[in-house]
Amino acid sequence: MAHLSQRPVLLAMLLLVAAAAWAPAAEEKPLTYERDIRPIFRAHCFDCHGATKEKKGKLDLRLQRFLVRGGETGPAIVPGKPAESFLLQRLRAGEMPPGDARVPNDQIEILEHWISQGAPTARPEPETIPDGLGITSEERAYWAFQPITKPAEPSVKDANRVRNPIDAFLLSRIQEKQLTFAPDADRLTLIKRVYLDLLGLPPTGEQIKKFIADKRPDAYDRLVDEVLESKHYGERWGRHWLDVAGYADSEGYSNADPVRTYAYKYRDYVIQSFNDNLPFNQFIQEQLAGDEMIKPPFANMPADSIRKLTATGFLRMAVDGTDSENNDVARNQMVADTIKIVSSSLLGVSVGCAQCHDHRYDPISHNDYHRIRAVFEPTFDWKKWRTPGNRKLSLYTDKDVAERTKVQQEAAVLEKERNQKQTEFIKIALEKEFNRYEQPLQAKLRLAKATAGDKQTDEQKKLLKDYPNLNVNGGNLYQYNQGNADKIKDYNARVGKIKEKIPVEEFLRVATEVEGSIPETFLFYRGDHRQPQHAVGPGGLTITSVDGKPLAIADNQEDSPFSGRRIAYAKWLTSGQHPLVARVLVNRFWLHHFGHGIVQTPDEFGKLGMLPTHPKLLDWMASYFMD
Repeated sequence: MAHLSQRPVLLAMLLLVAAAAWAPAAEEKPLTYERDIRPIFRAHCFDCHGATKEKKGKLDLRLQRFLVRGGETGPAIVPGKPAESFLLQRLRAGEMPPGDARVPNDQIEILEHWISQGAPTARPEPETIPDGLGITSEERAYWAFQPITKPAEPSVKDANRVRNPIDAFLLSRIQEKQLTFAPDADRLTLIKRVYLDLLGLPPTGEQIKKFIADKRPDAYDRLVDEVLESKHYGERWGRHWLDVAGYADSEGYSNADPVRTYAYKYRDYVIQSFNDNLPFNQFIQEQLAGDEMIKPPFANMPADSIRKLTATGFLRMAVDGTDSENNDVARNQMVADTIKIVSSSLLGVSVGCAQCHDHRYDPISHNDYHRIRAVFEPTFDWKKWRTPGNRKLSLYTDKDVAERTKVQQEAAVLEKERNQKQTEFIKIALEKEFNRYEQPLQAKLRLAKATAGDKQTDEQKKLLKDYPNLNVNGGNLYQYNQGNADKIKDYNARVGKIKEKIPVEEFLRVATEVEGSIPETFLFYRGDHRQPQHAVGPGGLTITSVDGKPLAIADNQEDSPFSGRRIAYAKWLTSGQHPLVARVLVNRFWLHHFGHGIVQTPDEFGKLGMLPTHPKLLDWMASYFMD
């Protein structure tokens, strides 16, 4: 694919967006409530006057006619008369919304201009609407929520420069600016680009000479294939995914910062997945629900099952301080952070904004957020919490247990012999110490030493304290007889050598459910776990559904003791029908190859993010990627 800086195209797009900003040009096209006013209310007003069942001041801003009807203080607006519109007066005076937040002046001017135009709507308003904000056709029409299609490859003038469809999309855009591709790079530049981009390492002198001397027409393709075979490819490209997943080798919650002893296994899983060219839909499904792809019990497992369980370490990358501070706040924060990682990495939208209320910019409801939470709550049940230490999964097999038992029995024989010898040596040393004293003191010392600690009199305790040399034990035997101590030391070495044959017990840091335990998820008012409202079932974002009906997940498949929620959700995300996942992923690939994405905000495809500079190219690549 020809390499061309995206900066001129990006600058042109930014200028176009700026020119389309709210300005007098809006007079050419009348403002409408749905397209121009509702987004302002969503950002600043709906929390009090639309999203909840009870509206403050009985003022509902969800429809134009509700504004005209007004609330307790009368009409909020008077169409055609902005000076008589009470809502406008309150906004200009800074009295609405309450608190320090203010509606920007340019948005207030839009509202004023809309009222002066007669407060038009885009279409007749419905007779009734259900509780909540719902989703308008304008919100559903936003580019990131549209189904992914595969645009036709554009025709270009200089077709001889096109080697693949991506070239065609790029060339068609730059030709509009009377530009064309730069000349082909020479062999030296090409091999440097390939190595540094795919491996992060420069080619050796020998590799450069070999490529420059290769005159075959497919030399470049061969070079790329050769570099992709390197183990360093997974190390280079796996790190990008590990960054998205928030990979860390310690918990990071407190100053103690305990080490995540087995987190590295997830890191290695990611690297190996890239090197093995694991299909990305499988890569996602295993990380979200690898445990639900295996039948329990999780014991004596083949390598493939261990790999799938290792993948669930993705859901264990959020900061988890519940080993040191195990309370409801820390638990629920860990759940919220996990949802944030999943949504930012795969959905590219900030669903966390809907944790406390309906999203102020995107059509993501408070209810939708908790539907996603319900997907993960059987794994992270905050009322029956399992600390990080209790989420480890042992990889010990029955064979390992049998081998350990055999070795321990072998060691026990030698340990018994050692203990007998040590008791004998201690007795010899103690007898030598007793013989240092005359009677009747010696008899008193012998009696005190022979009496059990809880039966000793105060006099005996004092006596032994006054004569500490009688405290002979295995640890200080060398002070009495170095030769005998060395014999015990030799026994210990032999026992240790035998125990080295015990198989090492390895663990995995995993996300699993407790069999047969499916908690009920409740919507938290204002995101506060102390204020549960109604029960919420598991599912996905309504705006991403194909027919406007959100994904609903049924619990308890007959052949599994687990809820099946995460695997159902993972399959929906990778079904090819989800509008966000493939776009988000290919944009990240582009970003890491060329330095900046087609969408400049890779974690934010919603209204707070930037528009794609090449939307057709993005969709073509997303479609191709899924195919």
